[in-house]
Amino acid sequence: MAKQRLIEIVHGFGRRMVIPLMGFPGMQLNGSTLRRNIFNWGTHFQTIQALHHYFHPDGIFFLMDLSVEAAALGLAVRFPLDESPSVEEHPVRSIEDLSRYANVDILTDARVAAFVETMRLMARDLNTLKGGYVIGPFSLAGLLMGATEAAMATMTDPALLHAVLRFASGIIARYARALEQAGADMIAVLEPTASFLSPRQFREFSGQYIAEIFGTLNTIPILHVCGRTSTLIEAMAETGAHGLSLDSCVDFPQVIRRVPEDVVLIGNVDTVVVMNQMTPNQVYRFTRELVEAMAPYPNYIVSTACDLPIGTPLENIHALIDAARA
Repeated sequence: MAKQRLIEIVHGFGRRMVIPLMGFPGMQLNGSTLRRNIFNWGTHFQTIQALHHYFHPDGIFFLMDLSVEAAALGLAVRFPLDESPSVEEHPVRSIEDLSRYANVDILTDARVAAFVETMRLMARDLNTLKGGYVIGPFSLAGLLMGATEAAMATMTDPALLHAVLRFASGIIARYARALEQAGADMIAVLEPTASFLSPRQFREFSGQYIAEIFGTLNTIPILHVCGRTSTLIEAMAETGAHGLSLDSCVDFPQVIRRVPEDVVLIGNVDTVVVMNQMTPNQVYRFTRELVEAMAPYPNYIVSTACDLPIGTPLENIHALIDAARA
């Protein structure tokens, strides 16, 4: 259980908090590449530090990378220069296939170590809430098995899927605890592959495992799920998450009525149509409309729907933050 709930921080802040998910645009500030950031803790920290000094958000996460745990296990991953890594092979077809990964300690992996060291430097040098990301159990199962195969297994082979999920949860929790020990104030579980599950399937094949991961932590737990998740709100809140970070297709003024008062809704300004394509004045106006619609609800933090693209205009991020604080 976290030392302090996110809702307590929100209530005591004195104004509406704003925490954009914005790791990638920081590369504009130091001239780095995505590949350099995700392999080198020095570059990665410089990117986050530059963002912190330039925008002064109320909290900041390091770069979002859904391949960290999979690559640490030895899965084949493609690393483009300025695009997110992608897992190329999904080798698990049976419970026996998991045995090849049984002796892997992901904390000895160089990229895992680089992300942990980035968090350590953030905790040492940045005077704001610091957050790290880990992948969700169903999403990691999707990388191990293939997303389509994992989805089919919810009906055709739930025993195999549960075995993979138990293994994945152990891997994720170990990494999450390392980030916590490095000084993370917040750990966000990224579970995009679970967005197409029904509420019953989510509880069985994702939520219960996320709850177990959160139960091993003493930091603020946040759940981030992309896509159309309006049907999953209650199931996501049941995981013990202090905050739900949701996509732009979710109607926040409607959905927040179903969110427990002690759970914070985070988001959900569109990362492409609004943040990447609108002018600063349009971004400001759009964000103000969202903030005003959410005014009756104290359990809300202004943020983006997901991590912003590298080329997001920096003046648009300023406009988002200004609108949140107006």
